[in-house]
Amino acid sequence: MIMTSRTTAPAAHPVLRVPPASPDAAAAYFGASLAFHADVSDVASALAAGGDPGFVVVDSRSTASWDQGHLPGAVHLPTALIPEQAPRLLDPAVPVVTYCWGPGCNGATRAALALAQLGYQVKEMLGGFEYWAREGFAFETWQGGERRAADPLTAPIDAADCGC
Repeated sequence: MIMTSRTTAPAAHPVLRVPPASPDAAAAYFGASLAFHADVSDVASALAAGGDPGFVVVDSRSTASWDQGHLPGAVHLPTALIPEQAPRLLDPAVPVVTYCWGPGCNGATRAALALAQLGYQVKEMLGGFEYWAREGFAFETWQGGERRAADPLTAPIDAADCGC
């Protein structure tokens, strides 16, 4: 039996086995999530608009990874070097958006934690470099600029944005 707002019987499937949170709890959770995360396409849009986007992007990966590909204008600051180098590379008054390889990597989360512990306002870019490249945004390598066709499973092909 599927639970409704008027029944208390357990759901027959895992989606509703644990009932959804109350609207107030959901609003608090999702609002907090947006305070901690940024979407790849939103970061790209802000950077493409020209001028000061109001944040700096930090690539927390190794030098070899950075050379393989990174966001144009990003600051290269590997996580292990954050305590030593962040004060000379980053303005504490400017929010930071961290990224690493992709959704299977928590390097950007570790970098965001290290920066937050130093007093920086920080968000993590969901999807990391993988989704930046998969969504068709330009990136830089040790050999120069590159851009790949957008993956239709991650980005709209014939529209300016996904409408989210």
